[in-house]
Amino acid sequence: MWYQIKSYLNFLLKSSNQHGVHSPFVYDLVTTCFYDKKYYSEYQKIKAFRNELLQNSDTVEITDFGAESRVFKSNTRKISSIAKNAGISFKRQKLLFRITNYFKSKTVLELGTFLGLGTASMAFVNDSNKITAVEGCKNTAKVSEAIFNKYHLSTIQLQNAPFEYFFNKNLSDSYDLVYIDGNHNKKNTLQYFEYLLNRINNDSLLIFNHIYWDVDMTEAWNQIKEHPKVTVSIDTFYWGIVFFRKEQQKQHFTIRV
Repeated sequence: MWYQIKSYLNFLLKSSNQHGVHSPFVYDLVTTCFYDKKYYSEYQKIKAFRNELLQNSDTVEITDFGAESRVFKSNTRKISSIAKNAGISFKRQKLLFRITNYFKSKTVLELGTFLGLGTASMAFVNDSNKITAVEGCKNTAKVSEAIFNKYHLSTIQLQNAPFEYFFNKNLSDSYDLVYIDGNHNKKNTLQYFEYLLNRINNDSLLIFNHIYWDVDMTEAWNQIKEHPKVTVSIDTFYWGIVFFRKEQQKQHFTIRV
C-alpha cells in the first residue's frame, strides 16, 4: 500500500492535463475522449448492470491465477463485495466505454473478465463489435455469463480458460483494443505483451490495469513503454495505455484523468 501511495504522489508531481500535451493525436484523445463530459444514454445501462452485481448477495469460491487479493482473506466471497471492492469503478467503466467508442474498436480482447464490469462497458458501445472475454476462474465466469445473457450482450464471447491456454488456442486472431486486467505480475505481463505484439495492427491500443500494483508491475510497464514498437504511451496512474502508430513520434505522457 505504501508503494502505491508514494507512486501516486510522484504521479501527481509529473502529470498534466491537455495543456501539457504536444501531440495532436494525444491532445484530441484527451480532450474529446478522456475529458468528455457529455452524457451517454449507455451510462444508464452500465449503471444498471453494475447495480445488479452490487445487490447480489450470493457467494462464490474464487480461484486466483495471479496476484492474491489485498482486500479479501478468504476465497469464498460475496458477489456484491467483489463488485464493490475488487471490480472496476463506475468512473473507469465510463472511460472504458468512451475509449472503445472513440476508436470504434471492432475486435476487442479482455484478459481478466472477473464479473464482467469492464466487459459490459465495452459491449454497450454497439451491437456489432466482437469482444472476446477470457476468465480463468470457473465460478466468476458463470456469474458474468449469466448477467451477460440477462442484458442480451451477445457480442461477448466468454472463454473460461487460463490466459496461456487461450493464447495457445488462438494463434491467428488480431485485436483493435486489448484490456489486460489479470495476473498482475511482471513476468506474465511481459509474456502477454510479447504475444500480443503479433496480434495487433497499426491503430491498436493495449490498456494495462494496475501498473502501480507493486514494484515489479511498474518495472513491467516501464519495459513495455520503452519497447521499440511502442510509439505512444500514456500513464493515467491506474492504467498504462500504449499505441503502435508508425506515423507517430515516440512520446510518453503522464495524464490526470
